[in-house]
Amino acid sequence: MKQDRKGIPRGFRYKGLLAVWLVFLGIAMVLLAERRGIRFGEAEKQVSLLLEKQLPTAREAAAELEKDCLLVMDSREEGSRQAWKQFEQIFRDMKVGYQLVDAADGPLADFCSYQTVVILMPSLEGMGEQVLELADWVYEGGQVMFAMTLQKGTYLDLIERKLDIQSSGYLNTKVERVYLEEDFMLGGGRSYEITEPFESSWAVGLGENAVVHAWSDDERRVPVIWENRYGKGKFVVDNLGIYEKAYRGFYAASYSLLGEVGTYPVINGSAFYLDDFPSPVPGGDGSYVRRDYGTDTGDFYTNIWWPDMLGLAEKHGIRYTGVIIENYENETDGEVSPQKDTQRFQYFGNMLLHQGGEIGYHGYNHQPLSLPNVDYGDVLPYDTWDSPEAMEQAVSELERFGKEMFPTAELSVYVPPSNVLSEEGRRLLAERFPDIRTVASNYFPGEFAYVQEFEVAEDGMVEQPRIVSGCMIDAYMEMAACSELNMHFVNNHFMHPDDVLDEDRGALLGWETMKNRLGSYMDWLYQSAPSIRNLTGSELSGAIQRYGAAVFQQEIGEEQMTLQVENLYEEAYFFLRFNENEKRPGTVTGGELTHLTGNLYLLRALEQTITIKWRE
Repeated sequence: MKQDRKGIPRGFRYKGLLAVWLVFLGIAMVLLAERRGIRFGEAEKQVSLLLEKQLPTAREAAAELEKDCLLVMDSREEGSRQAWKQFEQIFRDMKVGYQLVDAADGPLADFCSYQTVVILMPSLEGMGEQVLELADWVYEGGQVMFAMTLQKGTYLDLIERKLDIQSSGYLNTKVERVYLEEDFMLGGGRSYEITEPFESSWAVGLGENAVVHAWSDDERRVPVIWENRYGKGKFVVDNLGIYEKAYRGFYAASYSLLGEVGTYPVINGSAFYLDDFPSPVPGGDGSYVRRDYGTDTGDFYTNIWWPDMLGLAEKHGIRYTGVIIENYENETDGEVSPQKDTQRFQYFGNMLLHQGGEIGYHGYNHQPLSLPNVDYGDVLPYDTWDSPEAMEQAVSELERFGKEMFPTAELSVYVPPSNVLSEEGRRLLAERFPDIRTVASNYFPGEFAYVQEFEVAEDGMVEQPRIVSGCMIDAYMEMAACSELNMHFVNNHFMHPDDVLDEDRGALLGWETMKNRLGSYMDWLYQSAPSIRNLTGSELSGAIQRYGAAVFQQEIGEEQMTLQVENLYEEAYFFLRFNENEKRPGTVTGGELTHLTGNLYLLRALEQTITIKWRE
């Protein structure tokens, strides 16, 4: 190959520009099609929404499970009650059947009736002599997880060495960063910052037998998650001491260390939302756009922002879900004014559909569906709707406008403006707008936020929370994103086009920096979880439906394991962690097995009965 005077092969000199030219070529083709009146429809769905209205909810599915786990808490302790609140949801989502007992009520149940025991108590004093019975049970093959940071005391002293604790004191210590072993959790091989750390971890030293999966990323290397075999059984110890939604994946991964094969269902889906898109040109401070690009806001979105977003999508195979805002007016009396200027909607919407993406609903305007009984105070700059009829009229206009703009697309996802949705607004959507099958709001609590779990509600609506947002992914969102890869095997991100106009969302740094930060998050996601499926909003809802309905039973034999799946709708996904070296997966029938990291695998179940033979 010929070279230029700098020694660079000529064939490679312009390779970096090729992707840019391809993007612009795509834009030109869609513009030409739009000018000729061609409208793009949605691509064929990878995962369809199930039409059955009576799908079993996660709560109903969990009620059918065999209770083979003993969960012990102490209602006299605030920390224990707080941890139980999280584990109630963790075990419901993992489809762990459990028997809850309260140490405040007296002696515990017979451990021999269960396969696993989870202790949600920092102090073991309430167990008394049963601590020794528990240790004997583990020695004979039992599996125990201490899910809370332990407190040194008389009865814990009796079993410290059985946990391979060689040195300990009475004080806790602060862990500011947690390092995760690469072969333990997805996203591992690096450390994550704990926001607002406190003295939550027990300062202990371990022996050589313990296997440490996570530790403080400092010179002390305080063990945060470890396991230790004792006789024929195993202890797993969580020493994090933080019981919030953003850390659920740590406890799910820890529980999967118990037993010969730790199994639980997952969603397997990654979605990226563009809120307020398509929409009129958003307001905001365009000075940073003019500073960096010398153009107005409208041209910036058309010529710079959107091609850049398409380039990121092309690199990772992402298909965006855009949700429409018809206008930014503040009227809430129910008198609607249909949008007349539709050129931007047609242009960006058709581009989105051509890219393989999806259109959903956001709002007739940006006023959340709340009535006068809601008082935003000084927290949110919004008005409430005058009446239920006014809210209904606004949603009806939004639905009419969406169908007029994109008649061949199926609009089924609703994203509440600013993730705010009142009880009355939620009921209105379910009762009056049957085409809306999904509400995609927020995973984490916030003032006025409509907070969700990944589930199908009793009225059949799919609850699909978003986890991370924007371009400037902070430490808390990094931790939450890692946790949810390991809890539900899911990513759900959203951003607004007008992030680049808002200093609080990164505008001062400029779009180039914001774009690179968003690209870095995408790089981390797909390097950590290359097997995760790229889905649109409605496809992710279809995956949530299948995940929520599926329950399973497994049998472990000398030559193979068998997984029996109930409520299987075409397919379901599971995490399988193979904890015994002599029982590694070989031939699979009834499904497909993909290696993720370490001894963790992703199973795609295609039949009700899946058999995995052990590798010789």
